[in-house]
Amino acid sequence: MKYKTVLLMLAGIGVLALMVLIIGPGQIESALQMANPLYLALAVIIQLVIYGLWTERWAITTSSLGISIKRRHLLPMLMVGLAINNITPSGRGGGEPVRAYILAKYSQSPTENAFATVIADRGLDTFPFITLAIITIITAVLYINLPQWMVITLIICLIVLIIVFLLALYMSLNREFGDRTIRWFLRILKKISSKMHDKIEQKAINAVAGFQDSMKIMITDRKVLLYGIPLSFLIWGLEIFRVYVVFLTLNINAPLEIIGAVFVISTLIGMIPLLPGGLGAVDGMMILLYSYAGIPPSVSAAATIVERLISFWMTTILGVAVIPYFGADAVEKLSKKL
Repeated sequence: MKYKTVLLMLAGIGVLALMVLIIGPGQIESALQMANPLYLALAVIIQLVIYGLWTERWAITTSSLGISIKRRHLLPMLMVGLAINNITPSGRGGGEPVRAYILAKYSQSPTENAFATVIADRGLDTFPFITLAIITIITAVLYINLPQWMVITLIICLIVLIIVFLLALYMSLNREFGDRTIRWFLRILKKISSKMHDKIEQKAINAVAGFQDSMKIMITDRKVLLYGIPLSFLIWGLEIFRVYVVFLTLNINAPLEIIGAVFVISTLIGMIPLLPGGLGAVDGMMILLYSYAGIPPSVSAAATIVERLISFWMTTILGVAVIPYFGADAVEKLSKKL
């Protein structure tokens, strides 16, 4: 793991520690002592089910392109990708290229096909996220009493997300637009890198063409849309329900609409490429928003700590633990990305 990544993770932990100090460690500890172990176990089980559903959704896109690989192999690939996402800043591309690399290697399929399955898998998340984001903005105005500037920021972020998604989708399907975009990007790279030459440029254009062909196959496959989109909504619903169960663990019956709104907003914050997995920023935003909604800060902090232990730290530890499953050469390749 690179020194810079370690420093960023420590910075994120420092932000969370500062908030704990401000709220009061004693009050947070008192809230944690009331935790119900049965509800805590249920929250962990829900997270494990979510891993399985993520794997199933990815299997839909891989089978659409005829990539033959069993789900028991997809699951560890998924976990590695999630771990890489958590320990590298989001803007660096995170675990998606890593997932594609491992899938291409172990299924002996073209890299552009493997990458297309990962992008399509992530793209399926966009439909429920946009839907929930619209509901979240309405909820934030009616129930959380957010400052006007924050509501406007959310609306702008949602509009930007929709525009980026539509542009990415159009680039994936329209050969001419995709070629122009990649050539423009390569021209910029040529100006800043002496390693760029015509052979690499042609290879990149061919790879994009293969990627576009793969995306067209998946988008026209009814199974991808008919099963993938409902599955994505189910996954998001379970993630929000997991947070609800975490509050039940602390004997707090928090309104589901508030939990959903906070979860969506914090997820959006986590996309900003500042800290690994949004560490610190997401935690702080969750505590702040729960407090805005009327939940005591000590309970908000305790619930956030438990939730992040399950969704962030457990996922990261499991993902890092299965990296050796793919062999020493894969470990060396992945270590260069951290």
